[in-house]
Parts: sequence; structure tokens; C-alpha cells
Amino acid sequence: MARQPDDKAAAKFSSEDSALVRELALLLDETSLTEIEIERAGLRLRVARNISVAATMPMPVAAAPAALPAAVSTAAAAPAAADLSKHPGAVISPMVGTAYWAPEPGAKPFIDVGTKVSVGQTLLIIEAMKTMNQIPSPRAGTVTQILVEDGQPVEYGEPLVIIE
Repeated sequence: MARQPDDKAAAKFSSEDSALVRELALLLDETSLTEIEIERAGLRLRVARNISVAATMPMPVAAAPAALPAAVSTAAAAPAAADLSKHPGAVISPMVGTAYWAPEPGAKPFIDVGTKVSVGQTLLIIEAMKTMNQIPSPRAGTVTQILVEDGQPVEYGEPLVIIE
């Protein structure tokens, strides 16, 4: 985490800065990103995590059960998502942003599993840089899987929905 203040008075972290750091750290946990860097209003902030699995010393027996399931589930989830991106009915994210199932909070979702969709019908929206981008269906068919949660950050190329 690096901060480059404009002057000495700005060198102290405010509670707003701390909240931003926490929000970025949470975003790292929710995505497969290992580093995020932003700059705004003279504040430059970098949040990174180091994920290396190099065992040079045996782990204590008490720590191994807690760490092993998380590593296994993460490793299993990555190939599954990669496999779904190659599915012939996969709708892939055209951008980085936050996926939403409905046009506004509390509204009926655009689609559900089992919904029959037509070409061009809105499947979901992705918010990127305060802009809501509708993601249209590239084909007609039935939604068999929705692969993202409402409000989940998504990456470019990530599978969003399966239509068969």
C-alpha cells in the first residue's frame, strides 16, 4: 500500500482513506486479482496481496486443516470457470465491472434460470465507471445457468450466463 500525499497535512490517513483500503482489500478477496492501484484527488493507493505456495518448512498440524480447504476450493473453482468460458452457450463479460441482475435494487431480475430469451434481450447489466452497460443475449434459447451473483465484481472474459 503506497500513498503519495500532496503535502504534510495530507500525509495522515483519514477514516475515509481507511474505509477505501478496506473496500479494496475486500474486492481483492472477492476476485482473483492480486493487486489494485487507484489514484484520485492527489491520493495514490495500491493494495496488493502475495499468494505464493512455497513450502519450505512443514506447517503446524493445527494450521494445515484451516489453510488446505481454502486452497483446494480456489484451485478447483478456477478450472471450472475456465471450462465454462469455452461452453458454446456461454455469454462472456465484455468488460470489467460489477454485475447486476436487475435494473435497480429491489426490481425483478432481467432473467432467471429457465427463462427463454431472444437475441438482443438484456440478460444483466454491468456497471463500469458509474455507467450501466446492458449485456444483450447473443442468441435465442433458455438460460440454464447464471454464473455470477448480483453485485459481484466481474472480469473481462469471465463467463456470466449459459444459454442453451
